[in-house]
Amino acid sequence: MTEKMGVLGKKSPQRTGVERVVNAPLPTVYGNFQAVGYLDHDRGDEQVALVYGDLGTDDVLIRLHSECLTGDAFGSQHCECGDQLDAALRAVVAEGAGVVVYLRGHEGRGIGLLAKLRAMALQAEGLDTVEANLALGLPVDARDYGVAARILDDLGVKSVRLMSNNPRKREALVNHGIKVAEQVPLLIPPCENNITYLRTKRERLDHHLPHLDAVVSSS
Repeated sequence: MTEKMGVLGKKSPQRTGVERVVNAPLPTVYGNFQAVGYLDHDRGDEQVALVYGDLGTDDVLIRLHSECLTGDAFGSQHCECGDQLDAALRAVVAEGAGVVVYLRGHEGRGIGLLAKLRAMALQAEGLDTVEANLALGLPVDARDYGVAARILDDLGVKSVRLMSNNPRKREALVNHGIKVAEQVPLLIPPCENNITYLRTKRERLDHHLPHLDAVVSSS
């Protein structure tokens, strides 16, 4: 964001942090949500939190969902992202209250769409998801969850039940001042196209995926 000239020609200070911009009703196939839109002035990203029901402040069921165009919109079986988003939205409706924070700028664990597609091409040649990112000279995981913590703080949420298999999400929220009362597994049955990807997440990225035990033992 460019600086603006204020009174007497002085530069106005550049805005920082996360600003709530809009709150709009969003009826979906899952239920009637409120879409709360935010602008992250630090990164320039537009973010949205899908809020269902009366949240309260403590032990709120939440999902921090990293943007995944291929999985969320196109139904890719390379990952389980689309199914996880579906399961999370259904879960907060079943709970009666909760939040799904949809984190833009997190495509490909933060490397961007085109880089993710390049990494997927390398995976098709035999590299795993970690090796592919490193082969491209990119970080294995470049995501930052500070904006998610600030959104939860704006919504008045102090402690959460976090739907995630990734221990790093829990650590990130705690480091940003959000108490994680429970980490709720969000396990999606694997398929032929994503089993290698899921094994890599478990073995190299420390994701908690106990449901893969049966698949591993039978392969």
